[in-house]
Amino acid sequence: MRPKKMSMAVKDEKKMAVDVAAWAFNIVTSVGIIIVNKALMATYGFSFATTLTGMHFATTTLMTFFLKWLGHIQNSQLPWSERLKFVLFANFSIVGMNVSLMWNSVGFYQIAKLSMIPVSCFLEIVLDNVRYSRDTKLSILLVLLGVAICTVTDVSVNAKGFIAAFIAVWSTALQQYYVHYLQRKYSLGSFNLLGHTAPIQATSLLLLGPLVDYWLTDKRVDAYNYTSTSLFFIVLSCTIAIGTNLSQFICIGRFTAVTFQVLGHMKTILVLILGFLFFGKEGLNLHVVFGMSIAIVGMIWYGNASSLPGGKERVQSPTIGKPEKHNLLPPTELDEKV
Repeated sequence: MRPKKMSMAVKDEKKMAVDVAAWAFNIVTSVGIIIVNKALMATYGFSFATTLTGMHFATTTLMTFFLKWLGHIQNSQLPWSERLKFVLFANFSIVGMNVSLMWNSVGFYQIAKLSMIPVSCFLEIVLDNVRYSRDTKLSILLVLLGVAICTVTDVSVNAKGFIAAFIAVWSTALQQYYVHYLQRKYSLGSFNLLGHTAPIQATSLLLLGPLVDYWLTDKRVDAYNYTSTSLFFIVLSCTIAIGTNLSQFICIGRFTAVTFQVLGHMKTILVLILGFLFFGKEGLNLHVVFGMSIAIVGMIWYGNASSLPGGKERVQSPTIGKPEKHNLLPPTELDEKV
């Protein structure tokens, strides 16, 4: 019995270490790409966000091809209907977020982003029959409250801005739900799923991106004055994007879309802190610090509450028997190495 218990303890410690590494990987790459893209767009005037995202997925596609050529990614199957549905959700998410930011105030844009958590919860309840404990629900509300205090200032909304935000929120929630769903249903690792979806996203966004960006900014990407410095930042952004795309798939695959959204707001807090450190402290006031503190407490509470028995469970049909813990996907060997 003792060796078996020790083996389980070692296994749990290894899983926890990989979980922490996956979150750290996602936080570092996500915060890094936000800072690089801010410099690229604000300082060098490259305002073509949709086209840049297409470049990100093109670079990610090259990475998956290279790893497959080296033999690190095994052949796997994913029906074309599933690929096209995923890419449709993902592209509507990207374009919807860009349009929402243009048509809405920053405050309403932040509220729309926060609403992704309850939408993701709704999808898990309806599609996966997941049930949340009272503490888990309260911890999610605490995170939403804290981030709202930090980020929401002016709030104004109009009809077309509301429609853009609605499409952006639901398509993003569906895309993130689908990452977990496809990995679970077809036993795909993060690299496999990226290998199936990234080429289609890259092609569609590189074809449509310049048109969308021209519609949003009234500027043409081919007329941009490319310099060695701006090209360096574009290449750097694309390189970091490989890690951002991969870490998102790893985290959602290991956890769920809701957990990814809740704990992902740590990135929002870090971006605010880094902004204060690098760009001045005029925005750092008592209510922002108070909001950060509330959000961090909520994230810690969510982590504890959702991991307890009954905190977050997928309920089986009555004929099957007792509720089953919301199990997470076992990581592939390549995911663990990353």
